[in-house]
Amino acid sequence: MEKQGNIRIASENMMPIIKKWLYSEKDIFVREIVANAQDAITKHKKLADLGEATPEEHYKVTVTVDEKAGTLTVEDNGIGMTEEEVEKYITQIAFSGAADFVDKYEKAGGDGIIGHFGLGFYSAYMVSSEIEIFTKSYREDAPAVHWESDGNSTYTIGECDRAQRGTRIVMHIAEEEKEFLKEGTIRQLLHKYCSFMPYEIYLDPKGTEEDKPVNTTQPLYLKQPKDCTEQEYKDFYRDTFADFNEPLFWIHLNMEYPFRLKGILYFPKVRKQVELERGKVKLYCNQVFIADNIKEVIPEFLMLLNGVIDCPDIPLNVSRSFLQNDRQVQKIAKHITKKVADKLIELYKNDKAKYETCWQDIATFVKFGCIKDEDFFKKVEDIVIYKDLAGEFVPVTSLYGEEISDEDEKSGREPQPVYYVSDADKQAQYIKMFRDAGLNAVYCDTYIDPHFLSYLEYKNPRKVRFLRIDADVAGALKEEGAEDAELKKIFETALEGQHVTVKTEKLKDINVPAVINVSEFARRMSEMHSFYGMGESPADLTLVVNTANGAVEALKEAQEEDRTQAAQYLYYLALMNYRPLKPEELEKFVSASAMFVQNFLKR
Repeated sequence: MEKQGNIRIASENMMPIIKKWLYSEKDIFVREIVANAQDAITKHKKLADLGEATPEEHYKVTVTVDEKAGTLTVEDNGIGMTEEEVEKYITQIAFSGAADFVDKYEKAGGDGIIGHFGLGFYSAYMVSSEIEIFTKSYREDAPAVHWESDGNSTYTIGECDRAQRGTRIVMHIAEEEKEFLKEGTIRQLLHKYCSFMPYEIYLDPKGTEEDKPVNTTQPLYLKQPKDCTEQEYKDFYRDTFADFNEPLFWIHLNMEYPFRLKGILYFPKVRKQVELERGKVKLYCNQVFIADNIKEVIPEFLMLLNGVIDCPDIPLNVSRSFLQNDRQVQKIAKHITKKVADKLIELYKNDKAKYETCWQDIATFVKFGCIKDEDFFKKVEDIVIYKDLAGEFVPVTSLYGEEISDEDEKSGREPQPVYYVSDADKQAQYIKMFRDAGLNAVYCDTYIDPHFLSYLEYKNPRKVRFLRIDADVAGALKEEGAEDAELKKIFETALEGQHVTVKTEKLKDINVPAVINVSEFARRMSEMHSFYGMGESPADLTLVVNTANGAVEALKEAQEEDRTQAAQYLYYLALMNYRPLKPEELEKFVSASAMFVQNFLKR
């Protein structure tokens, strides 16, 4: 005999709140309903282990799509419910069946129960106009129960003729949510949310040997690292992230104390150096998918990786969608960061050749991590490497000079500069000059390097300062010699109105007539303005004229008109070696070149 009743909730407005606010996405109901079915199986298996229920040979969850009938059904062969339990766990939303079960069996080692059946069940009303439950308890004397409600404040409950133990949830999909009646959609959602759930899930089974579960009940990360092969790691990566590029290397997380944590983090190969693609770190709780890239657990810089992390001890709210603010979460995040740092250090010490081979792909990740996480920086600073002009990798800490004293700092003395190259093609002339002079520099050519170099200077203000290879040519490459006032006057006259400062120096390379110098500070400020959309501020150019160059020295003997054109010509040559000419500069260069050639041919 059926009876009717009112769903006992704290507020009449609970259902709209569940539908609109408790879950961020409608499709999450698939996870909640299937996870509840998994929980029901876990409960029965626990009872069977304790000798309080008959063991089941094949636990499973079956998902059936019936587009014609407009229903989506999820069925399990788990613990089932009595009428009293349905009343309690379905009609009294505030209670959690899992919580009661854990309380009862915790002394017997109860574990693995994560569901909050009431609220999880009601998530299905986000897409359903009506829901039916057919359930039979493992208790042999308990009759099967049928429950039905359209999601408002009333329901109908009574006995039914279900013979098998377990629960069947029949969701009558609302007219405006018909996308959830497509097998392809449900298969995709099962793959997204239920890939690693602990019991087999079948979608629209035909009852033949060809039926295959849509999930993997024993994902690789649950195994001990020593039991996993290299090929298994690669296969798991390809299947989980649909990336057919092999990962560079990986970190297998496996700990039980002070919290339970398992997972695998992969370092992917970077396809483009100029833009590091955001990765995807999937967070699970007892093999139930929670979300991608949860910043409370996964530090921001680790989200550049791909990986799977399963942590049963993370504190979730009732919807299983959001983390509660908890110190345990911070400890987990710190531990994950530490394990990543330890892996990098281990690789650097034990297989430096592989580390150097991978460096181009992981450099941006490591530098970003240093900037974002000071603890990470402290651990890995010594293994941050740069390639020098000789093609050798050197640790950045080996470039640091002797720490200057308080007195030196007060007097304005700065640490010994470290020169760097940001663009090998544009700075080719400067690189040649440094090599010919026996000087060294390092290549800093990733987009994050300007920020990282500033960070290193900030962390080590008395040990290091970085200058781009074109920022201090006069200081790095000059020979002893006095300034040539005559040559300086020639160039200043020829370049009047060009907003360039002229300086004469005797440089080590006699083949270079002149080079452009821009102060490091001015250039960084200009780049910062450009980065923040403030417009690129004009950099203060300095033309360093090489008094040791024959062509420059010959200007003193030339006629005034010739030397003016020649000085302009040499200026534009130097400017082209620094950066591409602007349209108006190119026009003046072509004109100066034509006049220079014309005068030369007249002789």
